[in-house]
Amino acid sequence: MKTNRRTVLASLGAAATGMAATIPIAHANAPAAGQGLTVSSPDGRTTLELLVPASRGEHPRWAARHGDAVMLEPSRLALVLGDGKRLGPDAKFLGSDVTPVDGTWQPPYGIAARYDGRANQLEARFEDRRTRVRFAIRLLAHDDGIACRFVLISAPKKSITLGGEQIEFRLPTGTRVWTSRDEGEYAVSSPGRIAPVPHPELTASTDKGALADTPALAQTPAGLAMLLCESDRLHYPRMMFAPGEDEQTMVSRLMHYPGRATGYSGPGDTHAAPVFAVEAPFTTPWRVLMVGERPAALINKAGLVPTLATPNRLGSEDWIRPGRAFRIRKPYSNAGAMEGIAFAHERKLDYIEFDAHWYGDGTDPSDATRPIDGFDIEGIVAAARAKGIGTIVYVDRVPAMRQLDAIVATYRKWGIAGIKFGFIWEGRQEDVDWIYNLVKTCGDNRLLVNLHDNLRPAGLERTLPNYVALEGVRGNEQFPTARHNVTLPFTRALSGPIDYTICYDHYMNKTTNAHQLAMAVVYYNPLTFLYWYDAPTKYRTGNWPALHWFDECPTTWDETHPIAGEPGEYVAVARRSGNRWFLGAMTNEEARTIHLPLTFLSEGKWQAMVFADGIRMQEPRLTKVDISRRDVDAAATLTVKMQPSGGQAILFERMA
Repeated sequence: MKTNRRTVLASLGAAATGMAATIPIAHANAPAAGQGLTVSSPDGRTTLELLVPASRGEHPRWAARHGDAVMLEPSRLALVLGDGKRLGPDAKFLGSDVTPVDGTWQPPYGIAARYDGRANQLEARFEDRRTRVRFAIRLLAHDDGIACRFVLISAPKKSITLGGEQIEFRLPTGTRVWTSRDEGEYAVSSPGRIAPVPHPELTASTDKGALADTPALAQTPAGLAMLLCESDRLHYPRMMFAPGEDEQTMVSRLMHYPGRATGYSGPGDTHAAPVFAVEAPFTTPWRVLMVGERPAALINKAGLVPTLATPNRLGSEDWIRPGRAFRIRKPYSNAGAMEGIAFAHERKLDYIEFDAHWYGDGTDPSDATRPIDGFDIEGIVAAARAKGIGTIVYVDRVPAMRQLDAIVATYRKWGIAGIKFGFIWEGRQEDVDWIYNLVKTCGDNRLLVNLHDNLRPAGLERTLPNYVALEGVRGNEQFPTARHNVTLPFTRALSGPIDYTICYDHYMNKTTNAHQLAMAVVYYNPLTFLYWYDAPTKYRTGNWPALHWFDECPTTWDETHPIAGEPGEYVAVARRSGNRWFLGAMTNEEARTIHLPLTFLSEGKWQAMVFADGIRMQEPRLTKVDISRRDVDAAATLTVKMQPSGGQAILFERMA
């Protein structure tokens, strides 16, 4: 039976529900020279092709189209073995199948109440003539994008040593890509010329060269927007991007070092791990390309990354509670903690967090089970819990390495709700394994986890749903430009939760206060930190009516509706929680007026509470927030005016 779009779609009705649906749609013998194997997305709009080598020494290649537009030109696929030889070229084709899968699921938290997991998968099997390793290449076509991974099926020796991979992304001529390194700014270039400037400066024990972190945003001359990222990274190094052999091509490159080997974990010196071992059978992470007809169309497709990840291995999820948090900083005292609890209760927050140096002798490598003298952590936790507020505490990587069992046992006894771990190393296989064990151990003890520093999401929040937040970004605590803030919704923020630490009304902000308000809905983070640099005393005097927005804005959503935007220019997105909609809009350093159709609203009359930029001030942060109300319905078009570096936040509530 020949594999084509018609046979794929005709067989969907016979597929069972769930990832166990593996009813073959088609089986292909060795294709003739130049012929490819194809698979299409359920809606038929996206087609993936696997070009099987026609002669010895050639690589398998993958290619893709979305409608009439090219997503990916034929691009080579290979794993690199420990001896430097490639697994892919010179392989004998054994056969292929196309199967429908349905991994649709309901996340405990997310950008929507339900994630669509329907897709069609092509698996082509090969045997390497030299090593006798049997492997498969899997291509997945989903309505929201495409993905590729290798499966190591068997080997003469069960253990297989790998030295990397060479998966190409050959994008159409004229494609622009947005890339960054660590916490550096995003740079725009051609795929083959990526060289983002790292920030902070690289240490001696860091991967060197023209490398970029995931994710990367690509926009083709035909207008297609694609997010290149990874999913389901388990027992495998983190992926980066390197320039390919020509202007059009990027290639995957596995990390040899941690992303940033700094902090109390040491002076920045650690060993490289250019080779690593896995045991067959083994599947590599997915290499993912989300696709949309415009950049804003990617925003509601961010659920693809966790959908492709391994399902929950933790068990019960009913204790996991996302929410908003307030950070309490040193100097620590019992009185100051109680003041923080009172502020959190007044502002309807869900958590307080004690940051660095609350334990030990005042240095982060200290014993993380011993609070500083006179600090009654157990009493504080109990007082917070009495008001419905959970307590999160900071722990550095060093005590997490030395005494994790003691930490989780002690914190469970105290009633701690979660841990924010800092200076985490991620990159090598051993780093990825360490993080998995860290998060799993915490989850087994009903502790939420938020990881900070140079990390990148890959769907682990589905596999271990207590992993509610991570950093991995040039955060708002560094007071970035408005342009940076409106680049992130199309880049880093699409690959997973983004802990962006909102800084309201701070003298170092380069944006307006309405811009800061809008962040709470534009960025998705189940554990959102508000008032990052603030103390409760700041809000004891004066009138702060705009804080009502933070009081009401949730952190997880039943529905996400992207409206408009361009990377580095502006963004507007609406999200629904229950029967209320929240809309956030932000612009770069240019004043902007946009017109937003309210078609996402259901029938009936709604009241819009608008938090907008007021009269322009010389310093953006001094621009006041004007609050107004108006009646609207789904047929209305809202005019949103934003000052330079400004924004607007709107709460929609149904009228009786």
